[in-house]
Amino acid sequence: MGMMARMRSMAPWFILTVGGLFIIFMVLSDSRVLDFARTQSQNVGSVDGEEISYQDFSNTVERLRKQQEQAGQQISEEQMDYFRDQVWEMMVTQKLLDKKIKEYGIIVTDDEVRDAIMGPNPPVDIRQQFTDSTGTFNRQAFETAMRDPRNKEILITIEERERQRLTQQKLQNILFASVTATENEAYENFIKQNIKMKAQYIAIDPNTIPDSDVKVSDDDIKKYYDEHADEFKIEAQRKLKFVVFNRLPSQSDTLLVKKNLEAIVSKLKADTASFKTYVQMYSEQPYKKDTVSITSLAAEARDVLTKANKGDIVGPIPTWEGMVVYKLVDKVSAKNEMVRASHILVRSTGNDSEDKKKIDEIYNELMKGANFEAVAKAKSQDGSASNGGDLGWFGKGQMVKPFEDACYSGKIGVIQKPVKTQFGYHIIKVTGRSNQNFVLEKIVNKVNISATTSDKIFQDAADFAYVAKENGFESEAKMLKYNIIESQPFKEEDAAIAGLGINRALVKWAFENSVGEVSDVFRVPSGYVVAMVSEIIKPGIKPFDEVKESIKPNVLRTKKLDKAFEVAKKIKSQIGDNGDPQVALSIWPSAKIDTTNEFTSNGSIVKLGRDFAFSEVALKSDLNKWTNPVKGTNNVYLIKLTYKTKFDPQLFAFQKEAIKKELINNKRNIYLGQWVEQLKKNADIVDNRYLFFR
Repeated sequence: MGMMARMRSMAPWFILTVGGLFIIFMVLSDSRVLDFARTQSQNVGSVDGEEISYQDFSNTVERLRKQQEQAGQQISEEQMDYFRDQVWEMMVTQKLLDKKIKEYGIIVTDDEVRDAIMGPNPPVDIRQQFTDSTGTFNRQAFETAMRDPRNKEILITIEERERQRLTQQKLQNILFASVTATENEAYENFIKQNIKMKAQYIAIDPNTIPDSDVKVSDDDIKKYYDEHADEFKIEAQRKLKFVVFNRLPSQSDTLLVKKNLEAIVSKLKADTASFKTYVQMYSEQPYKKDTVSITSLAAEARDVLTKANKGDIVGPIPTWEGMVVYKLVDKVSAKNEMVRASHILVRSTGNDSEDKKKIDEIYNELMKGANFEAVAKAKSQDGSASNGGDLGWFGKGQMVKPFEDACYSGKIGVIQKPVKTQFGYHIIKVTGRSNQNFVLEKIVNKVNISATTSDKIFQDAADFAYVAKENGFESEAKMLKYNIIESQPFKEEDAAIAGLGINRALVKWAFENSVGEVSDVFRVPSGYVVAMVSEIIKPGIKPFDEVKESIKPNVLRTKKLDKAFEVAKKIKSQIGDNGDPQVALSIWPSAKIDTTNEFTSNGSIVKLGRDFAFSEVALKSDLNKWTNPVKGTNNVYLIKLTYKTKFDPQLFAFQKEAIKKELINNKRNIYLGQWVEQLKKNADIVDNRYLFFR
């Protein structure tokens, strides 16, 4: 039974989080993945006219989801949209690959499959099941297991997998027939990886060239525009206006969880069972006993737990984790004291006397009895104003020093005189102190959106789509007080739309419709969306006047780089091949003279980063001689190579084949990815999943 159990564990499962296209390629060749009953006429899409039914797709999703869970990877409801997208992409890719396999006439015979399994080199994972601790393969046990009628289903699975692998291998052989790596490529790669260098350098930063020394004319900008036309190309693009209907739990969803937990708390208080027992029965998080500071608690729980006594059960309390019931096991002394404070800020304007006058007026208003929270909401120039100036709890080192000192020395409830910091003037009121940590146990129930709530949100979106088509998108949204958002321009090949996330179907819809057209409801990561095509941008070149100002900084930098190059040439003329680099400072005081750490030509250089111009020139230069000026990524350099390891022909001969193999694998991965993407680009892919999943 042990051997059979191990063999069953080898059944292939669909890996969705693959590390490379080769794995995808192999997995997708398994025809059984799509071998399901096609009993419904409804289709979620098609690939070059070959339909994918709703049942086919949903059954595949469910099967693969279960396989993921069996492998220990749980897929939450929030992840299902992304999971379906992955399955869809793989199904589309498989259909395209199957079409190519048929086109190339690739066939794997039963004899080939049998030889692959029963031949001298059985598949590695199967071979391992019959290999003992000394590494000896028990051929007899292997053949006995393969012929055992009880293992018939397992053998069928193994045969299918080997057929898939051999099919993949034959297709790869066709695709990669011309992918090679030359001796010269291996040599260059070896040099870049193994030749180590050190260098001294003089750097002229173009930013040290004063703007006044560089003149940029309209003719210069126009010349740049003409010479870099590709930079200003516009592809066909679309813009959408849209309304998002967020899929969030409703008040009734929250109330249901709260009531369930309230019932559990009532039962718990009347029961002799331990709190831990209830955590194990009812919490969505495993049991643990934590000691936490007040700043680590959810804001909603801080005041409640501060006032609670040892042994109290409090909650349910809504937090970022969900609804939580806490048991306060104990309060223990904290290493550091925490404070809670509110403030009113007058931001620094650069006119200190006016800032001081304004903060003093507010302080006097408070001293006459004005409500601190109300004044903070009305006059504080800080994000905390909406909370009445409340900054919550914090410890030492979290605020600027003058502010921190005022908080730690202030008395609770006393409004302090204005304190100046780098941000401006603050009026501070300390509202709490704590030198305690809390030892807690907790029951956590996440508040999930119910099917009823989800259906209602979808129906609201569908109703809006209907009336917007009839009466106008913007007018209906305004009447219903929906927030209209306009997207940034996006291209037809884009997978995502800014503000909405990945949705290829919506992108495709936008390019199939004209301005003013209103969509049906589309599912997006945050919920549902109804969109209208707001603008069609035709391909072409951006007009000069539109990009003129954005070009100017590029021209300015180019001219400064040229100036820096001239400075470097002047320095080179003074120091020659072996001169003192300090001479550079007399010519250009802002010049930087430094040395590198050890680096290779394909690596990063400390202080300079990855600068291939610097590295390549250094690699080819003579030892202990200053090079001519080099335009690098950020500076113009003069370089003196001070150290370089020698080429080791024996090491190269030893590594050559491994380097070639790595180069070939990299080329194959790139080629395969491009080939698959081109298949998708040329295919007629219809994706109607948005009509079925919500």
